[in-house]
Amino acid sequence: MKINLNGRLVDEKRATISVFDHGLLYGDGIFEGIRAYNGRVFLLEEHIERLYDSARAIALEMPLKPADMARQVVRTCKANGVCDGYIRLVVTRGVGTLGLNPYLCKHPQYFIIAGAIRLYPKELYEKGMSVVTVGTIRNHTEAVNPRIKSLNYLNNVLAKIEAINAGVMECILLNPQGYVAEASGDNIFAVRKGRLITPPSWCGALEGITRNAVMKLAVEMGYPVEERVMTRYDMYVADEVFLTGTAAEIIAVTNVDRRRIGSGRPGPITRRLGKRFAEFVRAQGTPIE
Repeated sequence: MKINLNGRLVDEKRATISVFDHGLLYGDGIFEGIRAYNGRVFLLEEHIERLYDSARAIALEMPLKPADMARQVVRTCKANGVCDGYIRLVVTRGVGTLGLNPYLCKHPQYFIIAGAIRLYPKELYEKGMSVVTVGTIRNHTEAVNPRIKSLNYLNNVLAKIEAINAGVMECILLNPQGYVAEASGDNIFAVRKGRLITPPSWCGALEGITRNAVMKLAVEMGYPVEERVMTRYDMYVADEVFLTGTAAEIIAVTNVDRRRIGSGRPGPITRRLGKRFAEFVRAQGTPIE
């Protein structure tokens, strides 16, 4: 595999960064997870826009202009022969001192990995998955704002540990006020009487690229979509619940905190959205050429 390290394509064994990089020392950096389908990078412009929004939010001077960064993503996919796969684009503050001062990091670094991924087993997409609510609270929006896709993912990691210890692969995080925020790595939707609801970003949800695409597709298919505060009760009594994410795509949740959701199988709206999304991604994106 070839890794794009600051614009140089190097063998993965030679793709190294300094131990003094603030991305490693302090999680001081940002990233995007991006998918490629059918020889196209899916919604690349949207991912690049969110990346640069994250950079502005943490006062990180980007090493490239957005269009040039997008070209490096495509270049990395082409170098690795990726037509259907996953791309991880990471930007760090760069090499600095052992102190916190980010302004001593003079040269931000970036690297791009393009390869394969499968987040969940195929059977979970067919039968649905179980999740639990965990005790780890989503970061307060005025601490590390979840809208910033930062390298500081310890909040998510701690939640994932709780999920695995409970015998499931995913979990639901509540915000400091006790409202539903999101899963450890995905956004969440509940369906009630044909209407989709999902937590707004100010409740601690990342504004997911897949989330936004699914909301748009749902409206086009005639399903009302509402961003509003969600409680655990809203999940428990929903007709359907599903998660969305770049790696996860759309996956049904059929059990929340040992409460069966709907029939206990992926619901009809989730299935229709999944089918429509699969059609959508095959025709969208920036060509890899």
